[in-house]
Parts: sequence; structure tokens; C-alpha cells
Amino acid sequence: MRQMILVGFLQAQNCTTLASSWRHMESRDDFLTAGYFQSIGRILEAGCFQMAFFDDRLAMPDMLGGDHAHTVAHGIRCVKLDPVTVLMAMAAATSRIGLGATCSTTYYEPFHVARLFATVDLMTGGRAAWNIVTSVNDGEAANMGVDHHMEHDLRYDRADEFMDVVLGHWDSWEDDALVVDKATGRFADPAKVHRLDHAGRFFRSRGPFTVPRSAQGHPVLIQAGSSGRGKRFAARWAETVFVAYADLASAKREYAETKADIAASGRDPDQVSLNTIAYPVCAATRAEAEDKMAEIERDYREVDGLSLLSEALNFDFARKGLDEPFTPEELAAMSGMQAMRERVTARKPVPTPRDFLEITRRGRPREAIVGGPKEVADRLEHWFVERGCDGYVVGGTHTPGTFVDFVRFVVPELQRRGLSPREYRGTTLRENLGLPRPPRGWWHASG
Repeated sequence: MRQMILVGFLQAQNCTTLASSWRHMESRDDFLTAGYFQSIGRILEAGCFQMAFFDDRLAMPDMLGGDHAHTVAHGIRCVKLDPVTVLMAMAAATSRIGLGATCSTTYYEPFHVARLFATVDLMTGGRAAWNIVTSVNDGEAANMGVDHHMEHDLRYDRADEFMDVVLGHWDSWEDDALVVDKATGRFADPAKVHRLDHAGRFFRSRGPFTVPRSAQGHPVLIQAGSSGRGKRFAARWAETVFVAYADLASAKREYAETKADIAASGRDPDQVSLNTIAYPVCAATRAEAEDKMAEIERDYREVDGLSLLSEALNFDFARKGLDEPFTPEELAAMSGMQAMRERVTARKPVPTPRDFLEITRRGRPREAIVGGPKEVADRLEHWFVERGCDGYVVGGTHTPGTFVDFVRFVVPELQRRGLSPREYRGTTLRENLGLPRPPRGWWHASG
């Protein structure tokens, strides 16, 4: 029976995916400790989540007004720990759940990323995943010593070559290259360890790579690009795709289109899962859940949304009055997440900042699923059965409370319906996602 994938959407910072979450009375304040993240990992693992995933940016969201003061004063994602380090702390407290972290192809070098995630994969027994991003704004560029953020499509051109290098290094060691025979003194077979010798438009990397293959072959590849160019990138490379569908009709349409794109890239679409964002607000009864939702909405402030819009679109929203329409030139200058801009202009061709706030609901739980166990499970099941998604990236309105409630109230109902596993299938992330171990060179056939 087909079962849904559950991913815990985390950020290694002072809030969850919502900038206001730290204000929630039930949010823990020890977010700078290993124990905080380890407790979340244990909660998700108790609910048989296939993966915990850490998003990341390389700068504070400080573009609003060109000053970081509001970001720090209001706690708008101003603390950002290194996600891979936090992931390893979580790994020490868990044994089955997959662990994914974000790393940018625009501001890092492929050999470094390849070695980092290959090492994490070995240290966790084959539970690692890499979320591939190209980054979004000039603040990240400034922190990484670059004057301006690279143009959108050029970032993806660089990312394509980045993947060639990373996967080339991960394939350097054949599965049986390691010998470790003390009697003969033979450590490894040199005929089965290969140099890459890559020389391309963006990168040069020689090899040989310094990390053998792991129990799952190589880390699982995550991608969340939603622009046209981002979708083509995901169709070629991703093994699980994170999406954000606003309604079931568009979800079914885009799900089918993405699966077709994957097939057109020469890959098996059944081996790539599409998981949409979900903000469950659940309790023992619907009335209790509605009370919780009212509290969450009260925590939101307009500055949260404007700051996060400025970050995502690489444009200072303080330059406009809330009800002042953007000019065509200003819309064209929004060089960050193009799909977000296009979603707004599709509904409002001449939008204002208020339109962006209302349509994107940036900084608020978008299309929150509010209810008791049955109501929330019904909604999740409906989209899943109708092929609007293969699973859900569960965002927390506050931590760890969202995950505690979801595992306590909703997971047992999903398990009762046979939609969610009662135990892990195996020890590696690939086994738990239902993915085969990738053969060396699989990626040469795609694209």
C-alpha cells in the first residue's frame, strides 16, 4: 500500500518556519542548545517521520529598510546556526530518522559539499540528505564576499555543473574498493578509486575523492525550486522535491506536470516524491485547535511578513507604501524567488505590498490545517489519495509543540488508516523513502 512521506521542516535558528513562532508562549527558549534539537528529533522519530530537514539562509532577513535593527529587535530569523552541525547533534539522539540540511551551490565549492555530506552520511549510517539551493538575495552575497547575487538562471547553470562535480566525486569509489586486509597489507584497490579531472565553465576539480561510498550509496538529493528553471533542475537531479501548492486543483495539475518532466529527463517518476508544505494546527478536538490557531495568528506582526518578503524577493519593500502599486520596473527588479512574484502577479497584475502580504501570507501559516485528529487526517489523506502530493513537509507554528501535537493526535489516525508507517522499513533514509540504492553513474542518463 502506498504510504505518505512525513518530513519535519526545521530551521537552525530562534524560530521555526514562522518568524513569529518564538513569541508563542509554548515555544522553548533553549534554541541555542543541542538538547533542544535532540528533543525535536526524538519526537519526530517517535512519529516515524522519514526525515527532519533544516532550511537555511546565509544572511539575516535584513533588506527591509536596509538595516538589521528591526530583524534583531523583533527576532525575525536573526539567529541562524550552521545546519549541518545542528543536524549532527540531532543524529546523536536518534537512530532511524533521515537528516537533511541545506547547502548553497552559489557560495560553496562542490568538493567541500561532496565531502561534507558524504561524511555525514557515513557518520549517521546512511541517513543524510542534501537540500540543494542556489540562494536568493544580495545579503547572502555580501556575507560571502560578493558584490551582487548572481542572476537567477545563471545560478541554475552553475548548479547543474555543481551537481556533475559532486556526483562525480561521490562515484569515485566503487562499492567494493575498500579491502582493509591486514594479512596482505592491502587497504583498498587502486583500480577501483578514480580521479574526476573535471574542467568546466564554473569549476575545476581533480580528485580522487577522499570519502568511500556509504550504506545508502550517496546522500539523498532534495530540491525545492518552483520557477520554470528551478523545476527543470529538480526534474533532472532531485530524489525528493519540496513544493508549496495552494489548492488541490493546482496541486494535481503541477504534480502531474512535474512527474512528466521527471520522465522526460529519463528518470523513473515513481522514484521521486513530491511533498507539499503543511501547517497542521491540531488538538483533541476542532474547538481546541481553533483556539490554538487564534493564538498563533495573534503572534504575527506585519513587519514579519514585509521582512521575509524583502528577503525572498531580494527587494526592499520599505521603498513602497503598503497600498502603493509596484511599477513594472520594480517587479522586474525582484530577482529572488521568481515563482513567488509570479504567483502574486497572476492574481494581481499591478500589486501592492499589501497584495504580496495577503496572497503569499509570508510569515503566517499558509493554508493552515486546523482541526482534531480526524479533520486533519482527512485533509492530508484527500490530497494524498487524489495525487496532489506524495507526502508533507510539516512546518511548525511553534516548537516543539506543533510536532508534539501532530505525533500525539494525527499520526495514530494516519497509522490506523494505513497511510503512515508504524515502524521504519530499514536503517537508511533511502530504505525509509522507498528509494533504491543508486548505481554509480545513474546521473549520466538524466538530463
